[in-house]
Amino acid sequence: MTGTEPAGGHPEIGPESVMSARQELRIGAVAHGGFCVARGEDGRVVFVRHALPGELVVAEITEERQGYLRADAVEIIEPSPDRVVPPCRYAGPNRCGGCDFQHATPEAQRALKRDVLVEQLTRLGRLSPAEIEALGIRVEPLPGGPLGWRTRLRYTVDATGRAGLLKHRSHEVVPVESCAIAVPAIRDLDVVATAWPDDDEVDVAASGTGEVAVTAGHGGRYRRVVGPHLLTEAVGGRDFRVDPDGFWQVHPAAAETFVAAALEMLRPAPGERAWDLYGGAGIFAARLAEAVGPEGAVTLVESDPHAVRSARAALADLPWVDIVQSRVERAKPSGRPDVVVLDPPRSGAGAQVVRMLVEAAPRAVAYVACDPAALARDVAGFREAGWRLARVRTFDAFPMTHHMESVALLTP
Repeated sequence: MTGTEPAGGHPEIGPESVMSARQELRIGAVAHGGFCVARGEDGRVVFVRHALPGELVVAEITEERQGYLRADAVEIIEPSPDRVVPPCRYAGPNRCGGCDFQHATPEAQRALKRDVLVEQLTRLGRLSPAEIEALGIRVEPLPGGPLGWRTRLRYTVDATGRAGLLKHRSHEVVPVESCAIAVPAIRDLDVVATAWPDDDEVDVAASGTGEVAVTAGHGGRYRRVVGPHLLTEAVGGRDFRVDPDGFWQVHPAAAETFVAAALEMLRPAPGERAWDLYGGAGIFAARLAEAVGPEGAVTLVESDPHAVRSARAALADLPWVDIVQSRVERAKPSGRPDVVVLDPPRSGAGAQVVRMLVEAAPRAVAYVACDPAALARDVAGFREAGWRLARVRTFDAFPMTHHMESVALLTP
C-alpha cells in the first residue's frame, strides 16, 4: 500500500490506547513524508519512520490518530540490503528529526524519492503507467555528496538557553554538537556552544560567496548577531543580494541547476515574452531576459517586498524586465506569454493560477516544484484543460531527507 500520509484526524487516546506499544511489522512501500507503510496488528495503516521497504522490524507506536498510527522502527529483525549505519549519531528514533533517510544508501534514497514521485503523479496527477514509463523518471544527484550541503539552518533554544534541533513532530529540543548535513561554514560556528537565554530561535545562513549571518530572537523580534544584513549569492555570473532570513535554495548547486533545467526545457527565443511567476530575487528572470534579449520582454511577479528589492537591484541593467510586486493570483501581466517559469511555494500553484495560465496560452510552462503532491495536483489541473506533462527532471537537492525538487515541462 502507498499513499500520502493523512494530514487530519483526531487523537484516539483512551483506556485501550496503543501509544508506546511495540509491534512486529513487515514494511511495505515508501510514502510521501519520510515514512514507509505497514499494516498493524489490528489492520490499521502504520506510517513507520526509520524503516525501509521489505524489512521486518519492531516498531514503537508514537502517535495514534483516527484510522492510522505513526511509529518508529526501533529494532531491525530483517534488514534491507540498502540499510547502512547513519553517518550522524543524532539520526534515528527519538533523536533529531531533520533527516529521514540516513539509514539508507544515497542510491536507495534517490530510488525511494523516485517511487514517491511516481506514486503521486499516478494517484493525484492521474497519469497512466504508459505515461509514467515514457517520462523515464529518475532522481539525479547534485554535486558535493550527501553531507555538508545545507546552507541555512534554524536552531531552537530550550528552556536552559541551549540551542539544538527539534525531534520529529515535537517541540522537544535535541542538543547537538553539529549538524552533519550543514556546510562547514555553519558547522564551524559556535552557536551550540553559546548560551541564548533571551532567544527562542537562532538562524544561520552561509552564502555561496563565503559570507555568514547569524540571527537570533523571540516573539517575532530578531537581531543580527553576526554578519551582514544582506548576503551575496552568485548565479550565472550575476550577484543577488538577499535577506539571510528570506527564501534561497539551501543546496549550493540548486539555483544554477534548476535555472539551467528550466531554460533547457523552455528554450526561450530572442523577441519572445516570458513570465516568471513567484519570481523571488529574479534568478530565472535574469536568464530569461538574456535569452529573449531587448526585443523581448520578461514580467517577474513576486509578493515578498524583500525579494522584490533584491530583484530590482540585481536586474537593474535589464530594462526589458518588468518587476511586479503582487500575489500571483491577483497579478495581471500584460500581453500573452510565450513561455512561463512557475516556481510556487510548497503548497503549489493551485487551481486559480493553473486556470490563469491555461487562459494565457503560452507554448510551454516550466514548473519548479519542491513538493511532489502539489506538483501532481497541479499537473492534474493542467491535464483537465488539455495540457500534458511532457518532461520531468527531479533532483536530490536535499540528501538524507525525504524532500526533492522537480522541474516539469507542461505543454498545451
